[in-house]
Amino acid sequence: MPIRRARLVSPAQSDLRDALAALRVEFDLPADFPADVHAEAEHAARTVPVDPAVAGLADLRGIPFLTIDPEGSTDLDQALHLERTADGGGILHYAIADVPAFVTLGGAVDAEARRRGQTIYAPDGRIPLHPAVLSEDAASLLPDRDRRAYVWRFELDAGARPTSTSLTRGVVRSRAQWSYVDAQAALEKGDAPDAIRHLVWFGEERARREIERGGASLSLPEIRVVTTPQGYALEADEGVPLEDANAQVSLLTGMAAAEIMISGGVGIIRTMPPASDDDVAAFRAQTIGFGLPWREAVPYGDYLRDLPRTPVGRAVREHAAALFRGAGYAAFDGDLPELTTQAAIAAPYAHVTAPLRRLVDRWALLVCDALANGRPVPDDVRSSLTDLPETMEGSARIASQVDAAAIERVAAAVLTGREGEEFDAVVLRQREGGARVALTLPPLETVVADVDAQPGDVVRVRLVATDVARGKSEFVAV
Repeated sequence: MPIRRARLVSPAQSDLRDALAALRVEFDLPADFPADVHAEAEHAARTVPVDPAVAGLADLRGIPFLTIDPEGSTDLDQALHLERTADGGGILHYAIADVPAFVTLGGAVDAEARRRGQTIYAPDGRIPLHPAVLSEDAASLLPDRDRRAYVWRFELDAGARPTSTSLTRGVVRSRAQWSYVDAQAALEKGDAPDAIRHLVWFGEERARREIERGGASLSLPEIRVVTTPQGYALEADEGVPLEDANAQVSLLTGMAAAEIMISGGVGIIRTMPPASDDDVAAFRAQTIGFGLPWREAVPYGDYLRDLPRTPVGRAVREHAAALFRGAGYAAFDGDLPELTTQAAIAAPYAHVTAPLRRLVDRWALLVCDALANGRPVPDDVRSSLTDLPETMEGSARIASQVDAAAIERVAAAVLTGREGEEFDAVVLRQREGGARVALTLPPLETVVADVDAQPGDVVRVRLVATDVARGKSEFVAV
């Protein structure tokens, strides 16, 4: 799914820092955790056993797991190991942080996590779902430390299709923590470990399976905020190819989790209705206007994957995101929901791979572990499932609003001092009395009045005013 997030790479100047701090007040974002939450988390970190014999868990420390995350990450939800088999397939082990071991349902940490819903990312720092003693230490799959985890095991055929799936609660030990950039560099240099090399095969095959299903992965660039001798600058970071391959591991796991819960008749899944024929036709027409037509014979996933990494290509991907609407959560216990698929993925899907950062994953793991291993789902898990959709959708709404407001304030800070300059912009869509445009450099979107042009046209606009505190950047057509 598309992600667009502003992130500060260098310290903000005081005006932007103040504007971002005001966002936390405006949206009533939590600051630190209450004392009882800290105390309970610290107690769990000290007392929850990680010795397999003491905890009664499988000892999986012999599997050489590794993690791949953005540079500087400390809340590590996932670790993987992938090996190839003689028949051309592979065996994938995917370890997910055992957050349920540290968070008691009905306890103080659980109550605070339900209030927050998910980790919220702002340019000046994240607002975490759990206290750092858990999310960045005891429950995080940090290297060279014994950690509790739910371990998915997939036997794969030559097309990376799972032929056998199992889920085991155990103790793992990651051997290395990789950043995406370093892992990609190791691949290109030729000295990456086998698991990372095999991930390329896995990603390519799973992308083919996605296209066969009629699904499409759509990732939007991360907007990075950097400081320069002249002030601020924005960069659109497209990431590295390995990120797409790694995302396919999470997608496969989420699909397996959904299948387990649907078969078991209890759980919570992520749903999205398919795009209407009218929306698809409108998007196809827009691609013609942008000069990058989506031809009838080309599958949607192939079209998105082959879009050029240009300002116009980015604008088309932004438009494509409009087809991914109506995502939600469906909890069930007995009768299945009317909609059980996620249209962008073109399959049933569940959030299950990020329990350190997303509330719903904790329930999905507990349900899947019980169902996959022939045990009844605990009553306290079943009885609280129906509370989750509203909680998750509310927290997602706040996260989206914070993200949009932060982008606007960062954009104003980037442009402050450049009043009077002219910029190239690509027209995204017409609006009454003007148009929404995307500046080619810096990578910003804004509404400009009195623009008489078609989507895909390049126009010139002039910056006339900025207001960092309000997050306003005003342009006029040249």
